Amino acid sequence: MSNNTIASANTTWTGLIDVEDTALACTDTGGSGIPVVYLNGSYATQKNWKKVIADLGPGFRHITFDERARGKSATSSDYSFDACVRDVDAVLAARGIADQKPILVGWSYGALVAVHWADRNPGRLAGVVSADGAMPWGLTDEADIERIRAMFAKMGPMMWLLRPLQLAARMSPTQHAEVNIELNRLCADLAPVLDRLTTPVRYVMATGANFGASEEEIGKVRASLEPLLLTNPHLTVSARVGSNHSKILAKDFHAVADAVRETAAALGEQA
Repeated sequence: MSNNTIASANTTWTGLIDVEDTALACTDTGGSGIPVVYLNGSYATQKNWKKVIADLGPGFRHITFDERARGKSATSSDYSFDACVRDVDAVLAARGIADQKPILVGWSYGALVAVHWADRNPGRLAGVVSADGAMPWGLTDEADIERIRAMFAKMGPMMWLLRPLQLAARMSPTQHAEVNIELNRLCADLAPVLDRLTTPVRYVMATGANFGASEEEIGKVRASLEPLLLTNPHLTVSARVGSNHSKILAKDFHAVADAVRETAAALGEQA
């Protein structure tokens, strides 16, 4: 059942938020600080943000949630990207912060959700922090698409083993494949979105090699952001860190937390 109670100071609320045909497991630490809403990687859960939240401390109001079919959230008939964007609206409304200016912090897939939400809702955010995500490069060739489908079809029999490793959700192999194909297409088409953004976006970029991708692919992904940094002053790199894409929240959480602090400080200066 949806719970619309606003978390009070020093009171952590944990529960389910009803959205369409699903329910999202959510945690809200409460407090009077700037709300920070954390958006997970493709198959990650809210647990991944523990070190960032501990680093930032109680001066902020921390809101985490598991996306559809991930963690403790329920399954759904819709795993599209637009559904994930709508979930952000639902969480903001349910926790009583829809009229405030939160900071969205996204890792990987979550960063893509964050910048698209910012694009659709200008003026409603203090800023976005991207932990190695939201870069305009994706695999869109037909051969790449077939490779994605074949990979998830092969992984199908062991999906239940991959879920605890955050390499799969409670979806069918076909659904997994379509989510990833859509993700790559959205990344490939991201440049115009980033170029027109007026919401501040601070990037914390990993530099290490990542399992599951070639060094050539990783280099292209990271290089794709550079031209946009020159044309849109609202996009900045807060830090380049030594960890890889998978380990950035575990090893370089200080840098992610610092980017949140920078965003909050800039909001204070504007006020």
